Amino acid sequence: MTTFADLALSTPVLNAITRIGYEQPSPIQAAAIPHLLEGRDILGTAQTGTGKTAAFALPALSNIDLKIEAPQVLVLAPTRELAIQVAEAFQNYASDMRGFHVLPIYGGSSMSGQLRQLQRGVHVVVGTPGRVMDHLRRGTLKLDKLKTVVLDEADEMLRMGFIDDVTWILDHTPKERQVALFSATMPAVIRKVANTYLNNPEEIKIEAKTATVDSVTQRYWKAVGTSKLDAMTRILEAEDFDGVIVFVRTKTLTVELAEKLEARGHRASPINGDMSQQLRERTIEHLKSSKIDIVVATDVAARGIDVARVSHVINYDIPYDTEAYVHRIGRTGRAGRAGNAILFVAPRERNMLRSIEKATRQAITPMDLPSREQVKERRIDQFKASIDTALEQPDLSIYSDLVETFIKEREVAPEQVAAALAFMAQQDRPLTMPENTKSERRDSRDTTPGFNEEERPRRKERKQEEFSGESIAMERFRIEVGHEHQVKPGDIVGAIANEADLSSAYIGRISLFDDHSTVDLPAGMPAEMLQLLKKVRVRSQPLNIQSQGAADDFTPGAKTPRPKRGNDRPNQRKDPRSENGTNRRPARR
Repeated sequence: MTTFADLALSTPVLNAITRIGYEQPSPIQAAAIPHLLEGRDILGTAQTGTGKTAAFALPALSNIDLKIEAPQVLVLAPTRELAIQVAEAFQNYASDMRGFHVLPIYGGSSMSGQLRQLQRGVHVVVGTPGRVMDHLRRGTLKLDKLKTVVLDEADEMLRMGFIDDVTWILDHTPKERQVALFSATMPAVIRKVANTYLNNPEEIKIEAKTATVDSVTQRYWKAVGTSKLDAMTRILEAEDFDGVIVFVRTKTLTVELAEKLEARGHRASPINGDMSQQLRERTIEHLKSSKIDIVVATDVAARGIDVARVSHVINYDIPYDTEAYVHRIGRTGRAGRAGNAILFVAPRERNMLRSIEKATRQAITPMDLPSREQVKERRIDQFKASIDTALEQPDLSIYSDLVETFIKEREVAPEQVAAALAFMAQQDRPLTMPENTKSERRDSRDTTPGFNEEERPRRKERKQEEFSGESIAMERFRIEVGHEHQVKPGDIVGAIANEADLSSAYIGRISLFDDHSTVDLPAGMPAEMLQLLKKVRVRSQPLNIQSQGAADDFTPGAKTPRPKRGNDRPNQRKDPRSENGTNRRPARR
């Protein structure tokens, strides 16, 4: 079984993908990376979501000379969104390559900003054809040091009418350069481009095996408006499940997600390639014997799991290819039982959803998240069932006598005592969900069918009313994540808001530095909440939050001040660059 370590990638690149948690190359990666490392041209046919970006980014980064601050890799993408996505992937894979710079260029963004970044020097340019042509005509994009050209989603560029632009750009690249062309389909025009501009290419075709999964009910949730963790928690509350396998893409996330599920009262364990075979077998045995109910696994680690009680497979991260999806959902619906497969699909992953439907020959049904009322009814039913079970115990006389004595001594009604005991029994799992949380308001706005857009102004007014008023005391905290980890203020806000169940309106000033950041939170945060936040990860980095003392008072809902100019920014590098080459100041909300 091929691993990334077998592919002769450079040490910094290998370190980065190991830290990210990738375990095993996808088929397109295993087939393409060796040839690209050798400098050969590639003609690859593979569907969206098969891991093509890493297939060309990892070898390209391994071959880059950081001493040459000029474009050595040019990636052409059909859309702005894909260009940004590919640029972010390059930045993540190059996290151990000090001094590396990637620049996304596309229409609609500042030309002057792109010019400044190109003048400072970048190693990789990812752009849409039109904007790349603009820079070539101006002479602001120099390709004399170019080593590799990548045409990503070539058939999509053909469909959008960019194919003439693509050939014009290829005509302006050096003759001695490597070309990697990837396309989901291979129409005649794309084949002609390949024959004209590729030199004896290695052809790679990754075909998903057609499969039917008749015993498994397949559903998907459009991952918009609510965090995936919150969504899965609601689903687990409302579904009748026995055993569950949750699939994620990285080893790191198996541990993080299992810990968060445990904190929410579920019996969960991770299983990944870093675990010994003995420990993996023990985890599977615990799933079989009902000592745990949920296993969070990667594709590699889950191979060979054959547990009849697995009633649900949840694809927390969409798989790289359709074959992996079929393998995943094959873990349920065994031994003549009905199975359930739930797939979380982000908007940009819709093409992969269509590919999965085509491969399985089944339509995957959209699903709505369980409402707060449904979760409440479910919890009440389960609580009633636990009372029924308790009533079946052979001898409850000692408890009956205790309750009867208590009622006489305190002179309270039996119903009040029963209510108090019910409260005690459910303290850790209240029968009702918290009302009007930010995530639920956002979820009802984004995912409820038939949402009326005219409600937005009224909702905004209600929010302003809710947070208007006097300022509150704040406390400043240091967290161990910063520019070095490619963190953004929104990452910090999202992590703290979700884990602390704290409205983002109460999160104050955020300042980003090289190896850490600071964030202002309401003074008097509970110690147990801070302990939980210590373990929360942002960009795979534990926050390890620590107090630095009092901060300026803050009015919830108000805009936080912009950073001041001057010498009040400690630990700032004199001429730092962001992931796309711009000056990087401490970012503040």
